[in-house]
Amino acid sequence: MKKRTAILVDGGFFLKRYRSINKIIKLDPVRTANDLWEMCLKHLTQAKGEEFDLYRILYYDCLPYDKKQHNPITGKSIDFSKTEQHKFQIEFLEELKKKRKIALRLGVLEDRKRWIIKSSKTKELLTKKLNIDDLTEDDVQFDFTQKRVDIKIGLDIASMTLKNQVEQIILISGDSDFVPAAKLARREGIDFLLDPMWNPIKPHLFEHIDGLVSKIKRPKNHNF
Repeated sequence: MKKRTAILVDGGFFLKRYRSINKIIKLDPVRTANDLWEMCLKHLTQAKGEEFDLYRILYYDCLPYDKKQHNPITGKSIDFSKTEQHKFQIEFLEELKKKRKIALRLGVLEDRKRWIIKSSKTKELLTKKLNIDDLTEDDVQFDFTQKRVDIKIGLDIASMTLKNQVEQIILISGDSDFVPAAKLARREGIDFLLDPMWNPIKPHLFEHIDGLVSKIKRPKNHNF
């Protein structure tokens, strides 16, 4: 009998690792959606003698920010709905909708109503390698935070577990917030695997998963 498998994808984490591993400057929505789809399907051929049936791929992310703000360095107005990031995100989500058995779980991108200095520049300021007057418009970024994404992941894990909808859950993420939900799933007999896309995880997380496997190509000079 085939094991019903649900694959849960932390979208923000996936895009960051996907771009880093493939050294991509500008993401293409069609190619990115296809590569994610193929990466997920590779999880269905894990071991000899075992067969897996895809229950669903759940993709968690937020719609892009679409308001206008003024850069504090130059005062220039920025329409976020016209940015390349906005264009990519909308087209990428549309491409995912076309894929069989993919469901979107969208949270909310909260506007913190402030600009922050990028971490690399903050370090230079603190070490006095850079003066505050030397900051450029590219050295700051508008501050956003995702809301309701982690809780949606946790609720879906709990729901699928308690309703006996799957026998296996694969989570593509590098976050440790999933641990309480993973513990519940494992107590109920679910085979719980983590795909961190070759990103190192904290040693104690091995206690709360049944396996660690990455299906994207392995980065060069990677010893994890």
